[in-house]
Amino acid sequence: MKPPILIDDSWEKQLPAWLHSAPIVSNWPLFTLAAKTKKLVIPTDFHGLLTPDFLPSIQFMPHQIEAARTVMEEMNGTAILADEVGLGKTIEAGLILKEYMLRGLVSRTLILTPASLVNQWAKELRDKCKIYALVQKKKPNWSWNGVQIASIDSAKQPKYADSIANTMFDMVIIDEAHRLKNPATLNYQFVRRLTKTYCLLLTATPVQNNVDELFHLVSLLKPGHFGNNESFNNRFKRGKRSIHDQDVFKELLQKVMIRNKRDDMDQQPVKRCVETIRITPSKEEKAFYDSLAHLKEDVPNAMTLLTLQREACSSKYAALSTIQKLNGQKYKKIALLAEQININSKAEKTLAIMRKHPEKTIVFTQYRATQRYLEHYFKENGLLAVSFQGNFKKGKKDWMVELFKGPAQVFIATESGSEGLNLQFCRQLINFDLPWNPMKLEQRIGRIHRLGQAQDVHIYHLAYEQTVEDRMLTLLHEKIHLFQSAIGKLDDILEENWVEEHLHDAFHHSKSIREWEIKVHNLTAALE
Repeated sequence: MKPPILIDDSWEKQLPAWLHSAPIVSNWPLFTLAAKTKKLVIPTDFHGLLTPDFLPSIQFMPHQIEAARTVMEEMNGTAILADEVGLGKTIEAGLILKEYMLRGLVSRTLILTPASLVNQWAKELRDKCKIYALVQKKKPNWSWNGVQIASIDSAKQPKYADSIANTMFDMVIIDEAHRLKNPATLNYQFVRRLTKTYCLLLTATPVQNNVDELFHLVSLLKPGHFGNNESFNNRFKRGKRSIHDQDVFKELLQKVMIRNKRDDMDQQPVKRCVETIRITPSKEEKAFYDSLAHLKEDVPNAMTLLTLQREACSSKYAALSTIQKLNGQKYKKIALLAEQININSKAEKTLAIMRKHPEKTIVFTQYRATQRYLEHYFKENGLLAVSFQGNFKKGKKDWMVELFKGPAQVFIATESGSEGLNLQFCRQLINFDLPWNPMKLEQRIGRIHRLGQAQDVHIYHLAYEQTVEDRMLTLLHEKIHLFQSAIGKLDDILEENWVEEHLHDAFHHSKSIREWEIKVHNLTAALE
């Protein structure tokens, strides 16, 4: 026998009395007034934007207005913002967030960024969109019913993850979203658990190694948009380097991704002046570099030798940090050759450039040992330099940038400085060490060649003559024009994938330096 169903409607009889006796913020006249106000403020449709009229003093770029309109009208507040580096993805996200807030559809918002960008996000939202956010620090309050910004590394900690996952967010925004490309990582699994109505993923490089990364990124945003993993592989994948049925794939991709290119902007673009400088090493530097070839039979593989040679092209300190981990009399002799080097020809050329053009300069190196040496070198020559590393705490990173804005003339950054930083108050950049990946080079240049840069930017690539670095420069940064012309268009986002994969394979799986050169030459011929 089923238990009887009891209906309690006593609340309905108590409601009028409760409304009149409740605190003033809940009384009936104020409720009706609030309802009428909402009807006046909230539009009846989603055509056009409200924010430009609410913020007449802020000049948004046309492509930012169009991106926000597209996300609102066609993508239901869920999209990947994949503009090229420096075109203002943060402003686009803030504009979209402001729109939903003005329409009364978004209140509780979670913004996740790399730790170094948390304060920058807060400032951009405040200055550009008049959105005031709570920056979560040592004692976070995840129940905050407003806009909150936190580093993803902080938010994903076990002591916070469950609480955040159980919170319903109106909107979630994630910067540098390419870091979520691997579904096996803790970052990906944490973001997948988040409950949200709207979601924005920001990245200038939605594809880095293979098309699976794009599938996982889109699936995180809109599960099932490309089907499940098996159906995606069967329908769209053709091996590792190409896509079957590209027209359908691109049509689906365009429903969730917006990508603007710098060359497509209506405004007169700032010029990028690039100069490649080949440097003749000193006798001692050449002897040290040439001696590394004697290790060919002793190192585990050819790529270990290649890495050592690249370190030697940076500084003796970078190479010694690796050599000292090896054993044997041969290594001791090579270390003695390194100790005989009294000058760094690259450092001297860097100083000469800054003497000739005495203005704020960013210097990129791939090695912390070189970074420490350069900071000391510049100090000895009367230049105040600051270093930027990925392992610095958030406050220290922000302080380094502020010092560079102020008294410091030189900003020495490792690869961690190539993402997210707005340094357009500077217009001179020196690549002390060159990355093997042209897209990483573009990320570096994007720190100064971005919206807000009012002057032409000057980029210098340094490389030692007759070294592996010289060969890398020739093969990657002079012949492969694809990364200056084709990469970045939405239609070419898939085409860039196979180039990236070919470069990765050439660097990591070649059995000799000669094999590496042949593979890259073949790639160059294919592109030409």
